[in-house]
Amino acid sequence: MLQIIFATMLFMVITFGIGFIVNMLIKTTWFPTYFFIVLIVVLAFWAPWSGDEEKLVDVITNYTFIDFIPVIGAIAGAIISGYAIRALRRGGYKMF
Repeated sequence: MLQIIFATMLFMVITFGIGFIVNMLIKTTWFPTYFFIVLIVVLAFWAPWSGDEEKLVDVITNYTFIDFIPVIGAIAGAIISGYAIRALRRGGYKMF
């Protein structure tokens, strides 16, 4: 249980940091969030699917709720980075 908490917090901090940096570089607010969701779909569902011998539905049903908790934390970090950048821009910081 402790490992899930640490993994969730770690993924949240990592995606917040990456999203914040990407927002500063390309001056978009929600691109890191959309990109992360697309990346998760590709890596989690399509990548383990080997094609012929098992169906994509079987790959998806092999995941449990514990597998989704760090992903939810990571998506939350990406969303929080978008809100942080938006708040900084509204506060008058031109760099962000």
